[in-house]
Amino acid sequence: MNTIKSIIFDLGNVIFNISYEKAIENFRKLEIKDAHNFYSQKQQHPIFDKLETGKIDTKQFVTEIQAMSHCSKEEILTAWNSMLLDLPEERIVLIKQLQKKYNLFLLSNTNEIHIKKIKDILGKEKYLNFIKLFNKIYYSHEVGLRKPDPEIFKLVLNENKLEKNEVLFIDDSIQHINSALNIGIHAFHLKKENNIIEEFSGTSQLKHHLYL
Repeated sequence: MNTIKSIIFDLGNVIFNISYEKAIENFRKLEIKDAHNFYSQKQQHPIFDKLETGKIDTKQFVTEIQAMSHCSKEEILTAWNSMLLDLPEERIVLIKQLQKKYNLFLLSNTNEIHIKKIKDILGKEKYLNFIKLFNKIYYSHEVGLRKPDPEIFKLVLNENKLEKNEVLFIDDSIQHINSALNIGIHAFHLKKENNIIEEFSGTSQLKHHLYL
């Protein structure tokens, strides 16, 4: 029987609430063609891949979007940040409880624009207290890799000397879940209709993973 010793959390819609739909709608308002395919949970324009792996910065991102929409920097950043909602307090409480038993890691496909906005939403002190709950944080734009690339999972495993059969990964995107499973990490797909708090209570499928 394998025992889970470490949990790797995704950030968006696992811990921090986000809305892909809000971003899509606001990109549509900027008259970006085919906004749903331009950016969504399952697929996105290469410009977002470059932003999320640190290959371009905020200025370059805005310039590329302006070439498509002729909008101001403020309009573009407002549309892009509109997907960021809130961090429910009960999820922080849950993470604090899990911290007593497991090594915790945060692995997020994100970018410098969104991290700056999240800091603004939470405030400096709350953000600093939040990131201290994890052994280590991996933001895609800082490490130059993004999910579902298996190399980003291997990076977390190798840097922290983790045994993959003792690790559970939780994410809301099935393509990321499949990538983790393919390299031998236990993984749980948190579906849109589910709640991370509920999944850690009772006899849920997630609880089953913790007692493999």
